[in-house]
Amino acid sequence: MRRTLAVTGLAVGTVFAVAATSGAQAVGAQPDGIQGSGRARAAQGREVVIDWNRALLEIVRTPGAQPATVHPTRSFAILHTAIAGGVAATGRGAAGSGSASGSVSGSASGSASGEAAAAQAGHDSLAALYPARRADLDRRLTDELADIPDGPAKAAGIRAGQRAAAAVLADRAHDGSDATPPPYVPTGSPGDYRPTPPSFPAPVFTHWAAVRPFALGRGDRFRPVPPPALTTRAYARGINEVQSLGQDTSTTRTADQTTQARFWAAPIWNYWNEIAQNAARRHGIGLAATAALFAALDRTFADSVIAFYDGKYHYRVWRPITAIREADTDGNPDTHADSGWNPLATTPADPSYPGAHSVVAEAGAIVLGSFFGPDDTFTVSSESLPGVTRSFTSYQDAADEAGISRIYAGVHTRPDHFAGALLGVRVARFDLAHGATR
Repeated sequence: MRRTLAVTGLAVGTVFAVAATSGAQAVGAQPDGIQGSGRARAAQGREVVIDWNRALLEIVRTPGAQPATVHPTRSFAILHTAIAGGVAATGRGAAGSGSASGSVSGSASGSASGEAAAAQAGHDSLAALYPARRADLDRRLTDELADIPDGPAKAAGIRAGQRAAAAVLADRAHDGSDATPPPYVPTGSPGDYRPTPPSFPAPVFTHWAAVRPFALGRGDRFRPVPPPALTTRAYARGINEVQSLGQDTSTTRTADQTTQARFWAAPIWNYWNEIAQNAARRHGIGLAATAALFAALDRTFADSVIAFYDGKYHYRVWRPITAIREADTDGNPDTHADSGWNPLATTPADPSYPGAHSVVAEAGAIVLGSFFGPDDTFTVSSESLPGVTRSFTSYQDAADEAGISRIYAGVHTRPDHFAGALLGVRVARFDLAHGATR
């Protein structure tokens, strides 16, 4: 097993070296010399990766399918680490069809091997993580393998995918994600987080800061600086802003700001995985580059979540609804209590600082910008507002809007957003530079 892990670690390292050093030019539009069947081959390889990403999106959007104490970003990271490892292990790495440059000059046998590896690794990792979905996943694998020509290359790819998934699953088997979340004990002190109305749910993922990261090393590596003290002007500015803009009946929030709050309300990593799917298609990259993209993106997301839970449960900052209703206890003359204040959105069941949307969205912008360049025109669909889209001309614009939307939703303050965005930048840059480290 040690040898298997070492081999898969090397394979993933090869793909991550592409992710960390190639930059936007390396994975941009395909060269003009690629025509006909070569371009179709690259598209097919790319779609194998996207298909398994979509399979996981379908699972995590199914009520009850995701274990309540296991964060879904771990599953995305395992899935794409396995796929990237399987693709690299077929010997294609950053060359041949579907390379980081988008080249599709490799042989048909190389394509068959890499595609089979990606399909098998995607299936095996998700089947292990979600055994109740095994029948659906089996059918998906059968359909994908049927499109790949039979022969030694396909058989070799299947074996590579099996080995890659098994190695990643073994590596993550005792990463702390299966720990029993410790109970959260509120102190009732001003500023200290406590469960929030209307249902006062128990805080979630109290154990997640102790989960072993994929590349970050430790969850507190980039722990944010302390939030503004309750008696400071910075604290009052943050609370007063959300008190005005984030109230359910706000008259100062614009119609577009209300749309933003509702548009980005679903799990933020789902949006950015779909943004990445569309970017891979828009830029016409092939199999290896697409595998590298999703491995970099989702390992960074997994590490970002570990990092922000470290910050949340270290600082234990109360949510705006509590801060505003209890403002007469904070010792700050510039805040004003409103016992009947409610946010536009339901408050998440965890502490406020740093803001999760801001962390993950910023990390997504950094990773996608490292592949395609920061300026890219794209449209995002909303999971929480079906049929509604928003368009952007840079990844940073989308990240900023997603983070600030949580102020309009009434669940975060501006200091939460700033701390979260900075944390996302730091985690993403570190993971892109050290992603090959297991």
